[in-house]
Amino acid sequence: MAEYILQILRRRLMVVFSWGFHRPTALPDNRGLAFKVDGFKYKGMVKVIYNVGADLFEIHLDDGSIEEDVYADQLVDIIDSMVERTYNYAETVKSTYKLSS
Repeated sequence: MAEYILQILRRRLMVVFSWGFHRPTALPDNRGLAFKVDGFKYKGMVKVIYNVGADLFEIHLDDGSIEEDVYADQLVDIIDSMVERTYNYAETVKSTYKLSS
């Protein structure tokens, strides 16, 4: 399951790299994937857990945030909204990295 989740994330590497994605690790019993992020909104551990009964995923952050009933094609966008994407994302990036317009 961990490798399957990595395959999903690899489809949108630029977005995944924007999170500061690192240290991917298979969860016990290969029921999902854990990894560290350093995003604008959240820094810490993310766990993507496969729910066999529902055939869907759950996303858990160490701060207690949980997103349930996530389809495979939604994983990157939902994780992005939890760890990286802010309301004024372009402005946040510019001010953080002092980029010119």
